[in-house]
Amino acid sequence: MRLEAITWDRLVDRIAERLLDLKPADGSPWPRVAFDGAPAADPGELAARVHEALRTRGRPSLAVGTEGFLRPASVRLEHGHQDVDAYYDGWSDTGALWREVFGPLEAGGDGRVLPDLLDPVTDRATRSPYVQLPPGGVLLLHGPLLLRHWFPFDLTVHLLLSPGALRRRTPEADHWILPAFERYEHETDPAGAADILVRADDPRRPAWSG
Repeated sequence: MRLEAITWDRLVDRIAERLLDLKPADGSPWPRVAFDGAPAADPGELAARVHEALRTRGRPSLAVGTEGFLRPASVRLEHGHQDVDAYYDGWSDTGALWREVFGPLEAGGDGRVLPDLLDPVTDRATRSPYVQLPPGGVLLLHGPLLLRHWFPFDLTVHLLLSPGALRRRTPEADHWILPAFERYEHETDPAGAADILVRADDPRRPAWSG
């Protein structure tokens, strides 16, 4: 796939402009967008910047991170703190995401979204209040391994790191998760599946598929 160089500011503006005209295919009034990428690619930062760009354009949005929807530590760490299969298949509470995030944004939903459920540091319920996303408001869900769950996204953005860049930018203590992203690439092909591909090997000089 041909990629063209772009600045982060211009990239944010281009994505935000595209979201202004995004219409869900299922008749829902709430477009749902994925910002998919390994933690080292920091998809949450891009989602936050797009959220701000939409705000300045008068379009409401809500950025939600999957790190707020992890399963309790007793479940996700049942097989140890460095179990790659558990990280790949069992860390995210996909049932809670369907129930608290995607369900309310279906056609006929009420738009009341829970922004997070569990604090990953304290392993306790966050007790955050629900957020009312008005019709036309955009969900910006960010996190790793998003494109393998059949979530009903209307637009997907994948932040791509080469294997070398992923290893360099992942803290050594977290290198045990790297095989999960190799498996993700082989099984899901996020670079080919995403609507927008952003190569972020050099954090100062991104490139994108346009």
